[in-house]
Amino acid sequence: MTSNLKDRSSGALPRPAVGTAVLAEFRRTPLLALIVFVPVVILLEQTVPEAHTWLFLLSVAAIVPLAALLSRATEAVAARTGDTIGGLLNATLGNLTELVISFAALQAGQYLLVKASLAGAIVTNTLFMLGGAFLLGGFKHHLQEFNRVSARFQACLLFLATIAILVPSVISEVDRAPAAAFSQKLSLGLAILLIAVYGLGMLFSLRTHRELFAAVGHADEDEKPWPLSVSIVVLIVVTLLVALVSEIFVGSVQIAAEHLGMTPAFVGFIIVALVGGAAEMTTAFSAARANRLDLSVGIALGSAAQIALFVAPVLVLVSYFVGPEPMSLQFWPGAVAMMLVATMAATLLSNGGRAAWYMGVMALATYAIFGMTLFLLPPATPL
Repeated sequence: MTSNLKDRSSGALPRPAVGTAVLAEFRRTPLLALIVFVPVVILLEQTVPEAHTWLFLLSVAAIVPLAALLSRATEAVAARTGDTIGGLLNATLGNLTELVISFAALQAGQYLLVKASLAGAIVTNTLFMLGGAFLLGGFKHHLQEFNRVSARFQACLLFLATIAILVPSVISEVDRAPAAAFSQKLSLGLAILLIAVYGLGMLFSLRTHRELFAAVGHADEDEKPWPLSVSIVVLIVVTLLVALVSEIFVGSVQIAAEHLGMTPAFVGFIIVALVGGAAEMTTAFSAARANRLDLSVGIALGSAAQIALFVAPVLVLVSYFVGPEPMSLQFWPGAVAMMLVATMAATLLSNGGRAAWYMGVMALATYAIFGMTLFLLPPATPL
C-alpha cells in the first residue's frame, strides 16, 4: 500500500513541477514572452509572403526567445554530461542560432550576409557584450575581478582565427590572378586547421590545465538545471523552429533591408549578431551585476572564439555540399580590420584581470563607431 502511494505520488509530481518550472523560467527570462511571435511570423509567411518588411521584423523578434531557449537547454545538457562532453556540446550548440541563420543564408547563396553575420558576431561579443558587462557590473560594483589567464587564452584564440581570416583576404589583394581558386583551397585547409586548434584548446582548458581556468572566488548561482529529457526535447523542437524562422528571415532580409534603408552587410554585422546573441548577452549582463564577471568574460570571449574557430570553419566545409559554390574565408578589408581591432581591444581590456565601468564605455564606443561606419559606408563589393 505504501509503495503504491509512493508510486502514485512520484508519478504525479512531474506535472506540477514542470508547470512551476515553466512559470519560473518565464519570470527569470522575460525575453521568452516574445515566443508568441513564432507562430505569428510562420502564419504571416503562409498568408502574406510578399510582406517582406513585416516578415523581417517579426522573424527577428521570434528568433530572440528561441535563442534564449536554446542557450538554456544547452546549459542544462552540458551540466549533466561533465566538463569534456559539456564543452563539446557548448562548442556545437552554444552558437546554434547564428549557425542555423548562416546555414539558411548559405543555402540561398547570400555569402555577404553569412560573412557579415560571422564578423559581426565576433565583434559584437568582444566589444558590445564584454563592454556591456563591464558597464553594468561597474555601476553596481566599484571594481570587479576575473580570471585573466582564461581571458588571455580566449583572446589568443581569437587573434589566431583573425590571422587565419586575414591571410586569404590579403593574398587576394596582392595577386588577383589566382585569387578565387587559391582562396578556396587555402580556406579549406585553414578551416580544418582552425577546427583542430579549437578541439585542442578545449582539451587544454577542460582537461590538462583546467586548474588555470577556475573562477576568481565567485560561487555559482544556485540554479537547478532542467531534466535531461526535457532539455533534449527542447533542443530538438527549438532547433527546428529556428531553422524555419531563419528561412523566413533570410528570404525577406534583402527587400526589407532596402525598404528600411539598411544593407545586407549592416543587417548581418549588427542585427543578426545582436539577435543571435541576445540570450547570451542577458546571461552575461546578469552575471556581471551579480559580481560574477568570470562568467560574463567567459561567455563573451568564449562565444567569439567558438564562432571564429568552430562556426566559421564548419560553414566553409558545409558550403562544399550545400551552397551554390564553396565559400572562402576571404572577407572584405573593413570586416578584417574591425575583427583585428576588436580582438586587440578585448586583449587590452582583459589584460589586468580587473574591470570598472569606464572600460565598458570605451568598448561600447568602439562598437558604436563600427556600427555607424557600416550603416553609412557599406562595403561596395560582396566577397
